[in-house]
Amino acid sequence: MKKEDLLNDDFLKQFKNGEELHSFLSALQKRGIEKILEGELDSHLDYEKHQKSLTDNTRNGYSNKKIQTSYGESKINVPRDRDASFNPMLIPKRKSMVDGLENIIVSLYAKGMSNSDIESQINELYNFNVSTSTISRITDRITDDIIAWQNRPLESIYLIVWMDGIVFKVRENSKVINKTIYISVGLRRDGKKEVLGLWLGKNESAAFWMSVLTDIKARGVQDILITATDNLNGFTDTIKNVFSESKTQICVVHQIRNACRYVVWKDKKEFTNDMKQIYGAPTKQAARAALKDFSDKWSHKYSYAIKSWEENWEELTVFFEFPLEIRKIIYTTNLIENLNGKIRKYTKNKLSFPTDEAVMKSVFLAVREATKKWSMPIHNWGIILNQFLTIFEKRVQI
Repeated sequence: MKKEDLLNDDFLKQFKNGEELHSFLSALQKRGIEKILEGELDSHLDYEKHQKSLTDNTRNGYSNKKIQTSYGESKINVPRDRDASFNPMLIPKRKSMVDGLENIIVSLYAKGMSNSDIESQINELYNFNVSTSTISRITDRITDDIIAWQNRPLESIYLIVWMDGIVFKVRENSKVINKTIYISVGLRRDGKKEVLGLWLGKNESAAFWMSVLTDIKARGVQDILITATDNLNGFTDTIKNVFSESKTQICVVHQIRNACRYVVWKDKKEFTNDMKQIYGAPTKQAARAALKDFSDKWSHKYSYAIKSWEENWEELTVFFEFPLEIRKIIYTTNLIENLNGKIRKYTKNKLSFPTDEAVMKSVFLAVREATKKWSMPIHNWGIILNQFLTIFEKRVQI
């Protein structure tokens, strides 16, 4: 039956209620699964039903099996072969759940639901029980995916790499402590974004970022044109030690937040507007003049903020070396902070994690959900690519 027939109003009218439709779709799924299993056995034996076998191994009737599907529990007939070598891919031996339902469980877990919440949801939707231990076993298989993903080869060059950390509470030695997931996102030569990896450590530090960058390099990255980071002490030197030619832009938004930290409320609006004259200037020279005016006006009251701008001046103003289109995507780490926000959304129900593996599993699944739409190049990619090719002609090859 074609999909358009299922959606036809006349077809739907034959069912008195939702229960009848559910029953019909369940039977349709059962039939489809059994047909697929028959096809798998045909391929395994290398001959179709009612044909003569060319080997000693032949069909040997059926066995009954209960399976859990998105329509509930179902009994199906599983074809057998005489020497018992047939192991269906759709529903392997010793497995009672189709992939579709497993994907639903993993998706619910990725969206921050606990194992007990998923158990209740599956029971409510599909009217059968899946134990929390079964759910845990299903989501634990993600660990192998994380290892493979974390060790996959990377591209030889990334135009921009954004780096940031996000803090979670994790139980360790009977205590709940803060740990940081280090996240790195790269802009490839095709204009698409890619999460390069996730690394778990304790408090964010330049020393740990050294191990992250070393890992990225070991996986095949030879060059990063521009890095965008927060203003963590020593971060710029760390990057230079691994990727010596990379230009490092400290996030201006982080700088604004840090500068405003000790500003009293009544001054904050005026103080912020004056800072905007610095990073919103058309050239680095104009920005320097704006910083002088800013210093003359506020240094007597907020000397810390002025000192922070002056000490980080070169890294804060790297974006002035580039055209406007590139400036917009490197002067802030908003791109990776938006990703962090989505991760927080998916993990907000978990106040703390029982193990390092649990937090990595949750964040990995959240990243996978959040990046599903990363299939298109960034805005104005044609213009930006040509600018990179012009500025970094000897380092970028398409």
